[in-house]
Amino acid sequence: MTTTRLPIFPLNTVLFPGLVLPLNVFEQRYRALMRDLLEIPEDAPRRFGVVAIRDGREVAPTASGMPDPTAQAAAGPAAGFGPDPMRAFHTVGCVADATSIRERSGGGEEGGGDGDGDGEDGGTGGGYEVLATGTTRFRLLSVDASGPYLVGEVEELAEDGGEGAGALASGVLRAFRAYQKQLAGARERTLAGGQELPDEPSVVSYLVAAATVLDTPAKQRLLQAPDTATRLAEELRILRRETALIGRLPSVPAADLTRVPTSPN
Repeated sequence: MTTTRLPIFPLNTVLFPGLVLPLNVFEQRYRALMRDLLEIPEDAPRRFGVVAIRDGREVAPTASGMPDPTAQAAAGPAAGFGPDPMRAFHTVGCVADATSIRERSGGGEEGGGDGDGDGEDGGTGGGYEVLATGTTRFRLLSVDASGPYLVGEVEELAEDGGEGAGALASGVLRAFRAYQKQLAGARERTLAGGQELPDEPSVVSYLVAAATVLDTPAKQRLLQAPDTATRLAEELRILRRETALIGRLPSVPAADLTRVPTSPN
């Protein structure tokens, strides 16, 4: 088993390989991570690991509601995750490659919410706007909280196709089209014409997992499926169930499948 160390960025969402993740970074620990990633040459991968939070807070708590720039937040790389961060996270995550890291100017509300005010920028920096892409799944083996941000010992997971993945992918694409149509009808909206979907089974499995309206535990189960075929079979079951359910409901929660919201970290 080959392992490697990777900076860890916990989120209240699941990142899938091939999917784009925008981040609004303002906390001290994650700004320190972005500064270190910026030290890596632009033509080299700027990698960090995204794990979904099982039990804890994405943002170190200050008070209820959105981060308060005037409040003193809990400090430290594991703030909000309890005494043992491993227990707070799902152990299968996704490597993210930061394709764009843009530093905001200091001052104003965007610079707040970091808490301790220590570090190179004295807690007054404006944070970063980051665009990252999921690449490879990994299993989190341990977490080191001794530095400015969490670092995990991880084992990268290969994607096994499994038996019958190609046929399942075709069925999932048909079911996903029916799901999209039913969802658009429930919202009294129309689907964009000419939308092309991939046909490579693993890509299909991750795209559908990301685009279907599911809670975090359900998405996490899809991420950690042992192979592509198993993931596709579960998605087929979910899509048929959700399509039938939407057809019986007068309305559904307002969620936009075409956008991934920026995660405020």
